[in-house]
Amino acid sequence: MNVQLIKMQTGEDVVAELIRIEGRDSVVIRNPIVMVPQAGGQVGFGPWSPFLADDVDELSVSRSHVVYISDAKEAVVENYKQIFSPIITPGGSGKIIT
Repeated sequence: MNVQLIKMQTGEDVVAELIRIEGRDSVVIRNPIVMVPQAGGQVGFGPWSPFLADDVDELSVSRSHVVYISDAKEAVVENYKQIFSPIITPGGSGKIIT
């Protein structure tokens, strides 16, 4: 899972799985979420595009809207993986680890 921080021209910090970069035209991502600053210096996560259909697996984003793509802090990556991993880790939701 190649989790990256994508800074958008709108100022949003999007965390997503980077699938591929298609030349100079677009980047293809999966499971994008946006980081939302909260009180006390904390950061929360929310859906980047909450009205996408549930069955959308990959999303192509024009590179003209991207300021940069970079590695995210390890804590951000770990939180992302906990949200989207099919494997439930101890302390998670109490489901069986598969």
